[in-house]
Amino acid sequence: MKRDFEEIREFVERDIVPRYDAFDAGHDRNHVMTVINQSMNLAKHYPEVDRCLLLIAAAYHDLGLVNGRQRHHIDSACIIREDERLRQWFNDQEIDIIADAAEDHRASSSHEPRTIYGRIVAEADRIIDSETIVRRALQYGLKHEPDLDREGQYQRLMEHMREKYDYGGYLKLWIPESDNARNLEEFRRILADEKTFRNLFDTIYDKLC
Repeated sequence: MKRDFEEIREFVERDIVPRYDAFDAGHDRNHVMTVINQSMNLAKHYPEVDRCLLLIAAAYHDLGLVNGRQRHHIDSACIIREDERLRQWFNDQEIDIIADAAEDHRASSSHEPRTIYGRIVAEADRIIDSETIVRRALQYGLKHEPDLDREGQYQRLMEHMREKYDYGGYLKLWIPESDNARNLEEFRRILADEKTFRNLFDTIYDKLC
């Protein structure tokens, strides 16, 4: 099926990216643009990847948040399959590949992404930067559990950080060419140093509150 990358990119920037303005600060348009750009950069290592498919998978990956966080990856896949506009560029098999990639991006998924598209989007969504990780997690906590005081937010965040990022945590990395593995080790060192991590939390908490 004939398609033009620039035409699809314009569609994404005009019609899809603005939908992220309705989400929390950790999943706003800056986040989706980061995931898109990271996906495009990682795709350079995989010449067999169709950039048009990957662009749509990255752009749509969090749209399911419109229905809440718990099933957002599944709902994102449903949104892709139900968006008739995509069928001007993609056939049924390609739509399934895109939807599977969006569904497989979630860090807590019980299975490995089914395709290279899912692995790339999942990896691009793993923004392993200490300040970004803590800020996004705190923004989520402040929005969804606003009754928690500073200590409550710290305990909630610390528990989540250990469950997700510590050794044995549920976060998995899929693309060896990514910088995420090195950055994850650095974040784990910060997480293991309670004083350093608390200082990071307090600095970000004071900026946000």
